Amino acid sequence: MIGLILKSVRETWVITAIMGAAMLALEVALHVILPQFQTQADDLFLQVPFIRTVISALMGADVGESFTTTLLQAILWLHPVVLTVAWAHAIILCTRIPAGEIERGTIDVLLAQPLSRRAVYAGDSLVCLASGLAVLLGAFLGTRIGAAIWTPDDGALVSTVLLILLNFAALYVAVAGLASLVSALTSRRGKAMGIAFAIVVGSFLLNFLAQAWEPARAVSFLGVLEYYRPADVLRTGRAPVGDVVTLLAIGAASWIAGCVVFQRRDIATA
Repeated sequence: MIGLILKSVRETWVITAIMGAAMLALEVALHVILPQFQTQADDLFLQVPFIRTVISALMGADVGESFTTTLLQAILWLHPVVLTVAWAHAIILCTRIPAGEIERGTIDVLLAQPLSRRAVYAGDSLVCLASGLAVLLGAFLGTRIGAAIWTPDDGALVSTVLLILLNFAALYVAVAGLASLVSALTSRRGKAMGIAFAIVVGSFLLNFLAQAWEPARAVSFLGVLEYYRPADVLRTGRAPVGDVVTLLAIGAASWIAGCVVFQRRDIATA
């Protein structure tokens, strides 16, 4: 198992380092750039109500009538590029086994090791989750560096940022679990990655439409972003316990289902 974990670390540390550095740089850039637009954004909100509706849809919550500092802080965690970096990292890593190994034709060599399929699946999943933690740590450090450059009068406290980071980590687990399940069901990594990205993009669109379209609101619980609400955490300061539990449950259920599928599927006919 140690050898398998070290192999996975050697194969993934570069992409993890790149994604972590990208997340850090992105958070610093957003922390510095966004406040410069606050005054102009306040005027735009008042003059064009449609813009407020669009921003509310993107945020997954009503933003009120002004572009407040709280909203600025929430965008640091809800910006599409931030979400894309985290999701891309989870999907890239969690589709390596078994879909990636089957596609490369090396699955027989991997499974020839004196380990059960469950152990192989679990070992790679541990590396994926640990690597995801490193990427999220990059995001946290980016917000701290950005705060040192630009300190808002009513900015989020570190404790509140940690609560958001907890919610973000649970979102990462959910996406990683879904990607692992898709990988276990397919034999081509490109196909697995495409399906996983389609799921998260669909969740993003559903969360967007739910703010303005009643039919979408009725089924919004099906999307993972329904349970990721940094704006609410910033407003209330309360831990999103229910959302975190739901996302972890989605990730755990998907992971278990993927493990069962991987254990039972016939690799020889893949």
